[in-house]
Amino acid sequence: MCFSKKTSTLVSVVSVLLLACGLAEAQLPSEDEIALFDYDAGESLNVVENVREQLDGLERIDLTYASPHGGRVPAWVYEPELEGPHAGLVLMHGMPGSRDTASDLAIRYARSGAVVIAISAPFARHEDPRDRTVTLTVQDRAEQIQLIVDLRQAVDYLLARPDVDPERIAYVGASYGGAMGGLLAGVERRVAAYALVVGDGGLVAHFSGPEDTIREAISQERWEEWLEAMEPIEPMRFVGLATPIPLLFQNGRADEMVPAADAERYQEAANEPKTILWYETGHARTPEMIRDQVEWLAKHIGIDPERFAR
Repeated sequence: MCFSKKTSTLVSVVSVLLLACGLAEAQLPSEDEIALFDYDAGESLNVVENVREQLDGLERIDLTYASPHGGRVPAWVYEPELEGPHAGLVLMHGMPGSRDTASDLAIRYARSGAVVIAISAPFARHEDPRDRTVTLTVQDRAEQIQLIVDLRQAVDYLLARPDVDPERIAYVGASYGGAMGGLLAGVERRVAAYALVVGDGGLVAHFSGPEDTIREAISQERWEEWLEAMEPIEPMRFVGLATPIPLLFQNGRADEMVPAADAERYQEAANEPKTILWYETGHARTPEMIRDQVEWLAKHIGIDPERFAR
């Protein structure tokens, strides 16, 4: 798949929008940076189903598919018990975390009428648990690019299913998943709505605040090398390209992981249409936050909030 002409038009249109909002055009990613997330959509996903099991009245599938960047992507797929066509939902975890992190939420979304796919990020596929986090090396860049491509393939998987309505696919990501959703929204146009939960502008934003001391543990040379690798693919730079896809931002004013100022910068980088909701809470999702999220998604992809709440 090649973006060339479409990307050029997209960048031009959003440039006008950003300038109209008083934002600098230099914040936009270049065509070459956008092209980092291209892949050959004509290649087979090579899906391998390992196990199908009944789970709380639903069917859950343990499967993998081939990543263009190497290896296989572990995924859980949750199928509603009702007949389709269904909405589709890509569910992304935080860091550390894996496809298992939000299984309860995935089950409830499937009950509400969505085929849910939850993948494990590249960092979560390492055998040693100590490696399943940020490395502050160029490996982070490679794995972030791979993650976005793998998530785009998750959309491919949903679109290939005859029981999924191609006009009703959404993304929900929390924490790291909330940040990476902003990057995905800048390059993936087939998703109808993005819910970005307790996220900030990306790994650079996360580790560059005055309160962050992680850089003190590494050399200045290594820090600068990491910044050079990561800044071009920072979600903060891509989220403005999501227009006209609607975005939902949900953040806590007492969040110890994502300070309010960081969340506000991320929100401001996005264009309309966007919905911004604040909560008097920390980093963990609350019942109120989940309820608001479900109701917002119901408007965009037609899931059933009453069935979600059961």
